[in-house]
Amino acid sequence: MFDALVAGSPLPVVVDFWAPWCGPCRTMAPELEKAAQRLAGRALTVKVNTDAEPELGQRFRIMSIPTIAVFRDGREVTRAAGARPAADIEALV
Repeated sequence: MFDALVAGSPLPVVVDFWAPWCGPCRTMAPELEKAAQRLAGRALTVKVNTDAEPELGQRFRIMSIPTIAVFRDGREVTRAAGARPAADIEALV
């Protein structure tokens, strides 16, 4: 499902790699929501729980969470580790 989403989306896909136990991930969640609202129609935003989907975390070599990765045409084009404000998340797109 993940691969189909990032490969099939005509829009960039912003992926938040996170886990429920991660304090910085919870802190960043409202900022990600703000960014998603501002990017509506220009990018998709999805969250990947690395505890529930460990194979995705391994495949994309996620070394720390939260990590935001941006995919275009099925390929990762940029990423940033650590909690970010909404404006920084938007700037990645």
